[in-house]
Amino acid sequence: MSAWNEHVTAALLGTERRDPPVLPEAPAEAGDRAGRLLDQAALLAVRRRAGLVPSGAAPEPVAPAPVEDRPVVPRAAAARLRRILAGEQTRVLPEWLGAAAERGYRVPAQALPDLLERGRADRALRPPIARAAGRRGVWLALQNTDWAYLVGSGDDPGGGPEVWETGTRNRRAAYLTRLRSTEPERARELLRETWAKESAPDRTAFLAAFEHGLSPADEEFLEAALEDRGKDVRQLAADLLARLPGSAYGARMAARARGCLAAETRTVRGRRRTRIAVDPPHAHDEEMARDGIPFHPSGSFAPRGAGGPVGTRAAWLREILARTPLSTWTELFELPPMEIVCLPVGAAGEPSSRKGAVSESEGRDVHIGWARAALAQRDGAWARALLKGGVMVDEPEALADLLSVLPDGERDAAAADLIRWVEGRPDLLRLLERVPGPWAGPLAEAVVAALTASAARPGRRDEHLVTRLCRLADQRLEPAAAARLAPLAERGDAAPLGVAELIATLRFRDEMLKELTP
Repeated sequence: MSAWNEHVTAALLGTERRDPPVLPEAPAEAGDRAGRLLDQAALLAVRRRAGLVPSGAAPEPVAPAPVEDRPVVPRAAAARLRRILAGEQTRVLPEWLGAAAERGYRVPAQALPDLLERGRADRALRPPIARAAGRRGVWLALQNTDWAYLVGSGDDPGGGPEVWETGTRNRRAAYLTRLRSTEPERARELLRETWAKESAPDRTAFLAAFEHGLSPADEEFLEAALEDRGKDVRQLAADLLARLPGSAYGARMAARARGCLAAETRTVRGRRRTRIAVDPPHAHDEEMARDGIPFHPSGSFAPRGAGGPVGTRAAWLREILARTPLSTWTELFELPPMEIVCLPVGAAGEPSSRKGAVSESEGRDVHIGWARAALAQRDGAWARALLKGGVMVDEPEALADLLSVLPDGERDAAAADLIRWVEGRPDLLRLLERVPGPWAGPLAEAVVAALTASAARPGRRDEHLVTRLCRLADQRLEPAAAARLAPLAERGDAAPLGVAELIATLRFRDEMLKELTP
């Protein structure tokens, strides 16, 4: 009888009736038969399993993980990552990953399985994971189909030209985007060769890569794409052409726009004044549809900020102005952007009793169209004029989008001005949602001031505003603001809800970023 069988018999009969054999390699205390049986059974179980011969064909060997080219994060940062993955302040995980990648670090290997599993459930985490996972993260993702999203999800699709021939849509799009940044002509020709064979969703994904390295050399390809049978492809081609200086598309839109806006010079109280006369399009035609102006533009009939829905003609006007080169207006009015946006606006042919007046509806449509054009064309002069001209104070969300066009040195101060304009109004949250972090300098001061002012006002609405503002600020406000918010938390029972949690998160982020600083 084998030693294993003898132990099984002793276990079935009981150690009082059958003394288990003694294994020399696992001595037990004298008289402790039950303990000796359990210890020796554990030893025999491991021995039996270790000696099993795998059935079937031997598994293919796994290639070893590649050597890393970046150092792992410092020990303190790795410990904080474990805390975040365990459930503490989980919302800061994207910032932790981004900060680690920016500083040239990678995630510890031990944390990769848990991190990759989180990325499987949360698509928003995938880009920051791809940047910080290192080479071992990609290698590990190749061993598990649930984690395969990591391969090609970052800026580098992994692999060479063969990716374009055999890769998934995401990997091919990533490859084309990278190639557009270095060899835009080569990328365009690659896509031209396969264009007719691609599905409409694939054509849309690949055409989006033309945002990188966009130049007049792309105009012919994009003009042809305006005839594509895919609606999203046509729309994207029109959007790209609208950003292309000197294009035929821009000339067509400028001709339409000049038919809608005209400079009128009138004498008001003995002085010659220029105003903008507005006559929105009266009809929609096939040429407008081809150039990306839909019959029912998004936003038609949507509520305005101060009066009535946006009519179809007004929506067409906004679409045309958004796609018209802004140089059209500096040439037409022979004025700089700041003076143009401050000109009076009115409907063409309006009664003489309103000469020189600013029509609220026409003015809003014109300024919103120009704001969208400044955003698409990344025109800092027009963005600055619309932000500082005071003509769009009722459209804070549209103004907030223009902040991204300003130079870094101007952005925070302009955002702070916007916050002061809408302080105490429900627009504040919608505005701040469109202002990406980090909120620092004068912007941070304006946010803290708005939070403090809202907390000082009694009322359920302001309590709700403070709570939501705290939730929004905990990931964007600079950590140093925790000290300025401390007095709010010291009010005891009168402290606004959410302030204590905001301060705790800011301090957590402060420590986190210090641990990742070389």
